[in-house]
Amino acid sequence: MGVGGAGLPGTEFWAAILTGVGLGTLARLAMLRTDYRQYPSYPHGYASHLALGVVAAFAGAVVIPALMLREITAVTFLLLVAQQFREVRDLERKTLEKMEETELVRRGAAYIEDIAKVFEARNYLTIFTALTASLVTLALWPWAEPRGLVWMAPAGGVLAGTAVILAGRRGLDRVTLGSVCRIRLGDLHFEDTVLWVDDINIEEIGLVKAREDYRRHGLGVVIEPKDDDARATLANLGQRQAIAHDAASILGVRKDRDSPEYTPLVRLHLDTGRAALAICPIEPDAGPLLAAVRAVPVIEGARTRPLATRPGRRAAD
Repeated sequence: MGVGGAGLPGTEFWAAILTGVGLGTLARLAMLRTDYRQYPSYPHGYASHLALGVVAAFAGAVVIPALMLREITAVTFLLLVAQQFREVRDLERKTLEKMEETELVRRGAAYIEDIAKVFEARNYLTIFTALTASLVTLALWPWAEPRGLVWMAPAGGVLAGTAVILAGRRGLDRVTLGSVCRIRLGDLHFEDTVLWVDDINIEEIGLVKAREDYRRHGLGVVIEPKDDDARATLANLGQRQAIAHDAASILGVRKDRDSPEYTPLVRLHLDTGRAALAICPIEPDAGPLLAAVRAVPVIEGARTRPLATRPGRRAAD
């Protein structure tokens, strides 16, 4: 292991840096996807997040070589760069808050904060992937070089980085509503002017046309918590707003601005903890609606575990 001429790093350092940058960028690209939430947008959102991913990958890839070359100033600078990624959450939050003004069914503050946390965490995973690939490449180099198997050092770095990507994606997989609740269709009906789904009161709708639209196109979904932890999650207003937003994003909703009676709502049955969604979708198809509700992520801020405490377990008995 040596150092190149004119104060430049040796081959092993360049191999480690390039391997780390490549795997870190690949990690960010693997986690960058546009879905029904319409964020990040294509191509501008892709470009900005991919650029941040390259910067994060570079920051992670050069830490170990800089330490080995005793470039303490460079390491300090890189740590400052890494800290700047904490501001990514603020950037995402502000962007999504501005987008809220154009949404017919809003995400809500809790959902926005949850999405912002995810983007921040993905940048940290990018740094860790690049650091791991760089470290493994440098660790294998003294063994591979004397044997004429130099290619095995970056190959080991690629394998290690890939393992981090796979583990990180699994670790960042979201808990969905369908895994903590039983979700089924409910009977959407009116009692006079009051809209109900099964025995759960949704709202009063005064307009005759709106009531007719709900009778013709409306669908109701009942969400039954599997335990008291899920019941506490459903009680969170942010979680219920996320359910309404995702259902409206996928199936559409028969509403325009200044028509609040068509806004999908999720209400609780206080005695049982069940929740009900009433929506008047553009595509009144029960199967996709149930699938959409099952796929709603459980928001971190709404995920509570009263059963993990002794008083919670005693209260549930």
